[in-house]
Amino acid sequence: MTKPNHHIFADGQLRRDEDTLRIDTVDDEIQYLQIENLDAIYLHGQIDFNTRSVGLLNDHGVTMHIFGWNDVYQGSYVPKRTHISGETIVKQVRAYDTHQRRMKIARSILSAAIHNMRANTRYYNRRGYDFDATIERLTEQQEVLGDEDNINSLRGVEATARKAYYRCFDKILKDPFKLSKREYNPPTNEANALVSFLNSMVYTACVSAIRKTALDPTVGFIHEPGERRFTLSLDIADIFKPILADRIIFRVVNRQQVSTNDFESNLDGCLLTEDGRMTVLKEYEQMLDQTVDHPRLNRKVSYKTLIQTDVYSLKKHILTGEEYHATERWW
Repeated sequence: MTKPNHHIFADGQLRRDEDTLRIDTVDDEIQYLQIENLDAIYLHGQIDFNTRSVGLLNDHGVTMHIFGWNDVYQGSYVPKRTHISGETIVKQVRAYDTHQRRMKIARSILSAAIHNMRANTRYYNRRGYDFDATIERLTEQQEVLGDEDNINSLRGVEATARKAYYRCFDKILKDPFKLSKREYNPPTNEANALVSFLNSMVYTACVSAIRKTALDPTVGFIHEPGERRFTLSLDIADIFKPILADRIIFRVVNRQQVSTNDFESNLDGCLLTEDGRMTVLKEYEQMLDQTVDHPRLNRKVSYKTLIQTDVYSLKKHILTGEEYHATERWW
């Protein structure tokens, strides 16, 4: 069974108390966390921490994801790896630097991403929505991937597919939620705020999954390697955004688990309130723990394990040439 994540919303100090993490909040409350039972920690409040607390995270291999003012993702503390392989990194860079291999991996990732967008639209199409044209458009874009021979063209195909897919949101989401168009940095309305927040959560889940392998998270195949970004995490996140982020958005809005009262607008755009974030994160964590029957593994696996399995499949492909199974929703 996979270990859970823990989200901290309080403001205060995170410190080590022997072999336990201790949180001293500004409201004079004390919380203790059994570090050996955690997969990752998410800091949503204004939290101070020191080298001793980071050392404990490192000892237990727990990743810490840090969100700054207004819960905008700032970065991650990734502990030292238990899986270290110079051979893996060399082969990963060679795969990136070999045009044919890079294109093959990129096509697999984007094909899975478009497949998962189409799976969502098909779900709602069967429930009385008229998304036939969008489904056809997504199918066309998936087929076009095989005709493109450079990364920028592949990105263009994916952007066209995602634009068509996002146009369905206004029909799926109950009023008054409207995406209108995808806008971020900052998000301009409630639907965009949900997309941005949950996309960042999926990204951090991919950061945690990649850390458990010997792959280098900074060497992606679709997103160009650069400073201050885990581009491989961005790649893998594209696969799982429709599976995780978008399905949660449809659920919390249409079941009226969130309302416009769970958002606040200011000069920095539209953002979830703390209560809104807690509601959304509860659904997110529950979905991560949900299981599906895996046809290749012949057993039930959680959504969190699906991400890990995807990364392991990519690693095996890079090392041995075995087919990479980018996750396409089958259930």
